[in-house]
Amino acid sequence: MEFNERLQQAFALLESKGIGKSTYSPPLFRLLWRLGVKVPPPHMAGFGFNALVMGGFFGLFWGLFMWLLLWGRQGMPIWIGAAAALAAGVLFGLTMAGYLRWSAKQRAIPTWQEFDA
Repeated sequence: MEFNERLQQAFALLESKGIGKSTYSPPLFRLLWRLGVKVPPPHMAGFGFNALVMGGFFGLFWGLFMWLLLWGRQGMPIWIGAAAALAAGVLFGLTMAGYLRWSAKQRAIPTWQEFDA
């Protein structure tokens, strides 16, 4: 089965389990899908994958945003800003991955590998 067809069937399953579209198809994942990256929906992806992708994206852009608007103007050393962005990314990534795993378990959502469309 083609990836896009399987993805649409996964969306139907996730929606039937009461998960909102903005949760099973967040902007970051929609961007990845448009770029041709074949990643599963967040609820079906693994804990480590979600932690890395979401935490990495958040840490990078939050750190850049903070540096441009605040930290750079305050004269903060770049290594402190990078460490703060890394810590924020790790915390956000672990929190989101934990929530997604918990939510998937509560709703009996299979992993992408177990999903048989």
